[in-house]
Amino acid sequence: MKVEIWSDVACPWCFIGKRRFEAALAEFPHRADVEVQWRSYQLDPGLPEHYDGGELEYLSSRKGLPADQVRGMFEHVAGQARGEGLHFAFDDVVVANSFTAHRLIHLAAAHGKQGEAKERLLSDHFEHGKDIGNRDYLTGVALELGIDAAEVNELFSSDKYTAEVRADISEARALGISGVPFFVIDRKYGLSGAQPAETFTAALNQAWQESHPLVMVNAADAEACGPDGCSI
Repeated sequence: MKVEIWSDVACPWCFIGKRRFEAALAEFPHRADVEVQWRSYQLDPGLPEHYDGGELEYLSSRKGLPADQVRGMFEHVAGQARGEGLHFAFDDVVVANSFTAHRLIHLAAAHGKQGEAKERLLSDHFEHGKDIGNRDYLTGVALELGIDAAEVNELFSSDKYTAEVRADISEARALGISGVPFFVIDRKYGLSGAQPAETFTAALNQAWQESHPLVMVNAADAEACGPDGCSI
């Protein structure tokens, strides 16, 4: 069974949704047979490589909301994050374009490290105030994941994985995805947003049952018990 997850590194609900999905997957009896693939998405592709201001200023300007209302949003999201063991520090968030970070995730996927890269980037962005648009930071992440320095340098000196990131975004548009996180199971079931773990559990179970239906053995009926009693 395959689960594709469209999300943005700069999306707080994507990190919360990741934790909730992982909690459901950890309890899923067939988790060893589930392939998880992270797909790229950008909430604000027009964001400059680096924004001159913090998260509060950025969202106030982008959404046209009063600063106090944005602070209230931060408190609500941070509270939800704490419920999943995450510790968001919105005052420390560095606002930056996430496109290159998505390219790095594709590079990491080529080395079987996609999940680790996604986790590291989300945590560093929302919990540790790292600059996800900074070349030195991204290089350090890649090297710590065990990716060769030559491949990392190539990422920054070429357009490698640019087409793949854009293809993910285009595919999201074709599927009608307009917000993230968005979870697609076996290209049949779609779940939008950071759903409760119980919702993910129900979706995983339903998708598994449909793809692995019970096959009745062609044999003669044998003695059994039912609502009206047992065979004699």
